Parts: sequence; structure tokens; C-alpha cells
Amino acid sequence: MNALAYNVLRLLSDGEFHSGATMAHAAKVSRASVWNAVQKIEAAGLDVFSVRGRGYRLERPLVMLDATLVSQLLGETAPFTLEIVDETDSTNTLLLRRMQAGVPGLSKTSEVPHASVIAAEWQRAGRGRMNRPWHAAVGGALTFSVLWRFSQGAAGLAGLSLAVGLAVVRALESVGVSGVGLKWPNDVLWRGRKIAGSLIEMQGDALGPSAVVIGAGINVRLPPAMGSRIDQAAADLETILNTSSAHPFDRNQLLAALLGELNRVLMEFERAGFKAFRDDWQRRHVHQGCPVRLTLSGGISETGLARGVRGDGALLLETAHGVKSFHSGDVSLRAVRRSA
Repeated sequence: MNALAYNVLRLLSDGEFHSGATMAHAAKVSRASVWNAVQKIEAAGLDVFSVRGRGYRLERPLVMLDATLVSQLLGETAPFTLEIVDETDSTNTLLLRRMQAGVPGLSKTSEVPHASVIAAEWQRAGRGRMNRPWHAAVGGALTFSVLWRFSQGAAGLAGLSLAVGLAVVRALESVGVSGVGLKWPNDVLWRGRKIAGSLIEMQGDALGPSAVVIGAGINVRLPPAMGSRIDQAAADLETILNTSSAHPFDRNQLLAALLGELNRVLMEFERAGFKAFRDDWQRRHVHQGCPVRLTLSGGISETGLARGVRGDGALLLETAHGVKSFHSGDVSLRAVRRSA
């Protein structure tokens, strides 16, 4: 979608009828341009009703992201600088590009500020761990990335992805979502279905300091056509919370809750590492004590009982040959059905 399509979408986001003439006047374009924008909105997966004499209306209202509102909800307790973009290929990729190029308008050696956040209405090519695609409709997910600078290097940040997952669970619980749990190393599940995930990318010296880009994606609304493109069972917040079509889920409230929780978790992580979160993480581990299969690089697999994680976030697997530990890397975990 182009900038005009997003402007028209914001006008339509209240779910009420708006005439083409009114929107054209507001956007300072022709009615034909408004019509073209509506076609782009529909092509992006949102249903727009058109009624002669009344104008256009979204099938259901949509809460658009609002940086001012999120900042107000956060208050002065968190240090984030937030930017909302209409769309991008990936918020992680965009933030990493900016880090490599420097701050726009300044020298290339200048740093993107600590605690910078980019959130997007839509990611065209969102990605997760092991380069898996992240599918979402326009306005149908909360996708954002945070730049956090640590004094430690990579070795001192072991278990960070698990701590981030815990922050996501805590934030979801704070907005009324119950029954969420964690799948090692970075997925958030609701009743066995994926609702959120994270992706961490790091730059810096081995001994520190380091700059970490933390990306997160949460399913808010999954249209049936979108759900069919996802290669695993998935859940979305509007279904879980039984949100009415007249009162859609407010992603701004969730983003504020997530940033507030991430601020607390990341500050504690820098002070004490993952061991400060290990017990809480294990209490929420959906596969704790259950049979699982790990698929390692090269197609090798290991089967055993998940026995939690070490203080550095490595998974403990009880096998026929004893307890083994595995770091995330290129490891995929799946539950194994117990024998009858």
C-alpha cells in the first residue's frame, strides 16, 4: 500500500461510512485517487463496503498505532524513543539498516539511540527464527523492534531470547490474556497454538559492548485466508478475548505494556543475566517434563523428556544416555505424543 492508502485507511478505521468526496477533500486528492486507495486496501486483505450515497466503510473498525498515545500510556518510567511506520519489509531489518548507516541527517558514525523502537502497521516480509516467514495482515498484528545496548558481549547475553519471551507472556497477561506459555527457545503459545514470537539479532565485540535488535510479533487478528498460510497451529488475540467487531483490540495498549515489561526485564537481565528469570520461565514452559524431539542441523534428531533450562538458557533433555544440553542455534523442537 502507498501513503495515500494508509491515510484513507486511517479515515475509515472508525468503522463508519465516509463519502469519497469527504475523504478526497481531507486527503487533498481526487475522488478517483480515493477509489484507487480503497482498491489497494482491499488487495491488502481488508474488506471495504461501498454503498451508493453513503460512501465507504471498513467491515469492522481498526485501531491504528499511535506513537503519542503509546508514550502517554508508558509514562516517564521507560526510556523508549518510538517511531511508527506504515509498512516495511521487516522492523528488524529496518533498524539494522539504520544502525549501519547512522542517524539520518547526521554522520554515518553517529549511533542510533539506545532504546529506539520501530513499530509497523504491516511487515511485508516479516521473519522469525531460522529465517521462517512471519505472516500478518495489515493492522492484524503488533510487530516492532527494539534496539538495546548492553555492556556485555555475546557470551554474557546467553538466554536473552528466553527472557524476552517471558516479558511477552507477562505483558499479554497484563492485558487480560490467560493460558499463555513458553516454548523453548522463543515462541509464545496459547493452548498449544502460536500467538507470538521473537527474533534477536546482535552486533558488537565478543567481550562487549554489544547492540541487540529485539524483534517481536504478536497475532492480533488472523483472517481465515491468512491462517491457512501459516505452517503451524496459530491463535490471535481478538479470538482469544472474544473481542466484538464494534470494539477491536487496542494494539497501542499492548505495545505500551510490552515496552514497559521489556524495560524491566532487559534492565534486570543486564544486571543478573538469565538466571534471574529461570524459575519463572520454567513455570511457564509448556513442555516441562514432556517428551519432545529436537531436530539439529544436518537433520540429526534427539528425543527425550524436556527437563527445563540451565542458567544460560540451554535446554536440558533427558535421553536414554543421560541428560544433555542444547543451545538454540539451528535447533527445532516439537512435542512427541506419549504412548497410550
